[in-house]
Amino acid sequence: MTLKAAKRGAISPFIVMDVMRAANAREAAGEDVLHMEVGQPSSAAPSKVLQAARDALDQELLGYTDAFGVPPLKDRIAAQYKDMYGVTIDPARIAVTTGSSGGFLLAFLSAFDAGDRVALASPGYPAYRNILTALDIEVVDILTGPDTDFQPTPHLLEKVEGKLDGLIIASPSNPTGTMIDRDGLQALADYCRERGVRVVSDEIYHGITFEEPAHTMGEFDDECFVVNSFSKYYSMTGWRLGWLVFPESLARPVECLAQNLFISAPTLSQMAALAAFDCPTELDANVARYKANRDLLLTELPKAGFNKLSHAQGAFYVYADVSHLTDDSQIFCQDILAKTGVAITPGTDFDPTRGHKYVRFSFAGSQDDMAEAVRRLRGIGGNGLST
Repeated sequence: MTLKAAKRGAISPFIVMDVMRAANAREAAGEDVLHMEVGQPSSAAPSKVLQAARDALDQELLGYTDAFGVPPLKDRIAAQYKDMYGVTIDPARIAVTTGSSGGFLLAFLSAFDAGDRVALASPGYPAYRNILTALDIEVVDILTGPDTDFQPTPHLLEKVEGKLDGLIIASPSNPTGTMIDRDGLQALADYCRERGVRVVSDEIYHGITFEEPAHTMGEFDDECFVVNSFSKYYSMTGWRLGWLVFPESLARPVECLAQNLFISAPTLSQMAALAAFDCPTELDANVARYKANRDLLLTELPKAGFNKLSHAQGAFYVYADVSHLTDDSQIFCQDILAKTGVAITPGTDFDPTRGHKYVRFSFAGSQDDMAEAVRRLRGIGGNGLST
């Protein structure tokens, strides 16, 4: 007899991981690869974080912590909101989580029931869609484009048929690197508040901005969820540590979920992360490198045939419309990897409707790698890559 398998596991794969596997296989075969597919910093965690981890290994028991994390770290996160945004956040409203992924899961489970309808911008981070789908929450795509910097607006939300229960926003965004300015966030907060729509704000790329600093949705809406992480700006992806700012009204449900699902975030990572806020020189040097890489790509990619690029104001991504070169971005990316050794991500990861016409470039790597990547792409030209 065949045993039952749950339908909730029948979600789309994270295609960028497939691309990374193909790139790693090429490297294992002795061929070089320039990685522009994975959205993680190429720099190590700051030196003070590494030393704090060593000290904790020598001095700490490293047992479980409270479900919401160690109080000194929560206090330091709250202080960061005051320093960066001028916003007062009660540390009691902060949960330290197992990466931003843990934060999204806690937010979705505490705010939405099966059958609820949650809107998100398309293109957008695929895990939003896939986690919601696994939880039997209906995903409502907001098809965005260059006219709104690939971001949702009240006007676009107004076009949605039926009632919405939630909205996910991301500023800066993956995969486009675009941002929502202060007025845009205020407009979305007002629109959602009037209609009873819960906002979940992905702010994991805060700190990595190139023109204007980012604003937190916490400035405009006390009932929203704010998700952040030590992965991107703080260069701590593998430490699996993030945080969630949750509404006071949902404190107990979030806590009960955290206790049962995770017990607590990794204790060693929490001890080390206390030092992350004391490393501005190292971290800002990383941002300066990202900006130089972005500027290089925006100048040089058009010379290789990629001339329809997103306005990357933050994060470390450029999203490119390649509809003039291909109608199958997955085959297109495989072709690029085979011909140039440059690994990039097909847009199908981020937009199930139009992603076959887009690709994403990550510019989190070294400046030398970025320069060599665009040199190789220019060498064969966009027409040589068309399918």
